[in-house]
Amino acid sequence: MSYLNMKDEKLIPVVVELNTLLANYHIYYQKLRNFHWNVLGENFFDLHSKFEVLYTDARTKIDEIAERVLTLRYHPISKLKDYLEISEIKETSPLQEDKDMVLEIISDHKILLAQMSNVIKKAEMADDEGTVDLIGGYIRELEKSSWMLDAWTKKSTEKLNQSMIES
Repeated sequence: MSYLNMKDEKLIPVVVELNTLLANYHIYYQKLRNFHWNVLGENFFDLHSKFEVLYTDARTKIDEIAERVLTLRYHPISKLKDYLEISEIKETSPLQEDKDMVLEIISDHKILLAQMSNVIKKAEMADDEGTVDLIGGYIRELEKSSWMLDAWTKKSTEKLNQSMIES
């Protein structure tokens, strides 16, 4: 007997997208750990701390995504080989300049956000409000982190869009 009011055939696409997001998050997590360990230069203290905040958050999300798959009554993928094969986020050298590390993370955020959008679309089709709610919060948080990292890469003389939006 199912405690869910959803049909398995509608949930399978949701689980596939969640497992892809899980794989992306695992590679992203390890990349952040590598950057945390290997960052050098005048921005060391800021980035060492920021990468730790980001990988701690990613670790939590990995657990929550896997638990959501289990809640939907499926098994999350869990082998490193599968993560590397499925993930759109790719491994990279941790031996990079600090700004390149940040740009790499922003690029990974684009991939994560696109995959989250895929999850939301499939979850809406399955009337899976729990997944929509979970991933919607992730999107908001990741967009904010992306904005902050992007702001870090800018020169202080750069400006945002100066046009005013009037109602």
